[in-house]
Amino acid sequence: MPTLSLPRVKALLARAARTRMLVVGDVMLDQYLWGRVSRISPEAPVPVLEFERESFVPGGAANVGRNLTSLGAAVELYSVVGRDGAARRLKGLLHEQNVGSSGLLFHSRRPTSIKTRVIAHQQQVVRVDRETRTDLDAKTTAGLLSAIRHDLGQASAIIVGDYGKGVVTQRLLEALKADCRQRGLWLSLDPKPIHHLGLKGLSLITPNRKEAFELASLQGERFGVAVDVSIQPGSLRGGGREARTQPADPLCDKNLVRAADCLLSSLMPAILLVTLGDQGMLLCRHGQKPFHIPTVAQEVFDVSGAGDTVIASFTLAIAAGASPVEAAMFSNHAAGVVVGKFGAATVTPEELLASFRRAS
Repeated sequence: MPTLSLPRVKALLARAARTRMLVVGDVMLDQYLWGRVSRISPEAPVPVLEFERESFVPGGAANVGRNLTSLGAAVELYSVVGRDGAARRLKGLLHEQNVGSSGLLFHSRRPTSIKTRVIAHQQQVVRVDRETRTDLDAKTTAGLLSAIRHDLGQASAIIVGDYGKGVVTQRLLEALKADCRQRGLWLSLDPKPIHHLGLKGLSLITPNRKEAFELASLQGERFGVAVDVSIQPGSLRGGGREARTQPADPLCDKNLVRAADCLLSSLMPAILLVTLGDQGMLLCRHGQKPFHIPTVAQEVFDVSGAGDTVIASFTLAIAAGASPVEAAMFSNHAAGVVVGKFGAATVTPEELLASFRRAS
């Protein structure tokens, strides 16, 4: 199996510090309410949280941005936020974490998305979402594209974070694909199958296992792809029966390999990277056998935000000159670090190097 040496990782990190990454997509403010539970409410059979503290973290595409700056890249973020206190707090947090936010456009009729998580004894009790999911209007999309195009000349790569909140429209995505093709720029996207966007012709898509099956089902329906992915009823929608019977070795998982083949033939990405949780990730390319990278996570504490880390670190490694296999190993180690932390976390160069040292 190919390896990624420590000197090579150091060289990639040094080059990453000279890149400028553009991140486009849905941003949100993640709020955490921390406390303890010691009794049940007399009003209803629900726990009573004794509040201790609260914290805020940039979420969504903003978390992709902070993952990039944590690894040394220069980053500019493009999205739409409300004219509200949440947007002001988000911009302040982005400034603290060296994420450029001049590309955030204010919209008087779209509140900033806020996800509030109530945490008791390091366990999430409930989540409250305050957001809008309607697509951006044409005028706002044009303004966003204008801001992005102003910076394309200095960009090393673009990452699109689609979280289904309406910023990533088909019009925006098609314009970005055309601009990137014209300039030879790498374009990565973390897809949300529920959004039903046309994803053909991207440099990289990074679905998780469930999303890969959902996307394969949608592509089979939409384009009449010859690859048969209908192995079991419900399996391509992420059903429980398929998940319980999946082989321990992803390369022996005929359902997964067939779904990946369907996505490669219908969406034609340069690279398909399927994240598989505790099974690591599967790197898929046209005309080549899938390449499985086992997880290096020593402890899985919280997987939220791990997908952001994967797409950020993989794309950054590519921009720094890594091969696809090297980028997959690089991102696999980055994800292995963040899942050992609570909440949407990031990885530093020092933590990434320590992970490679442990594996050597």
